[in-house]
Amino acid sequence: MMDDDMIGSPFLEPDDELAQMAQETIESQVGGSDIESVRRRCERVLALYEQGAIKDSRDNFHAALVLLYGERPRHYELSRLLSHRAAKMGEMRAWTLEAMAWDRWLLSVGKPQHFGTQIIREGGRWSLGNIEERTTDTERAMYGVPPLYVQRQRAQQLQRQEERDG
Repeated sequence: MMDDDMIGSPFLEPDDELAQMAQETIESQVGGSDIESVRRRCERVLALYEQGAIKDSRDNFHAALVLLYGERPRHYELSRLLSHRAAKMGEMRAWTLEAMAWDRWLLSVGKPQHFGTQIIREGGRWSLGNIEERTTDTERAMYGVPPLYVQRQRAQQLQRQEERDG
């Protein structure tokens, strides 16, 4: 795991720094997120983006992953852009990341999800919330997203697990 003191370190190349921040982002999802660390990682990605240091598919993917777990609509919007760039450069995992960033951005601005990738807490229960019903499972598949019924099953499983664990 990367030490917060290493963020922006002159000893790391941007591609290595982005990879480490992405790994830390993934690890923080298991152990719980420290909001200050999330903010530092997102601000560092924004700085690297402004410097033009995010160049190849790997950099774009890692930067998009970090921003996906940000806290502002602009983080999700840039995550979508960077994941789209990564996908166009050949990073196949980035298509799903793009769908997730799009949905997260839509939710953050009060609109229905397009793909149904985000499980949210609504009225004390886990659900997918509002979803744009015109989106087809074929379109979801093009982005590597499971069919809507599978996404709904995941939300139901999460709810059952929470009720069981009480």
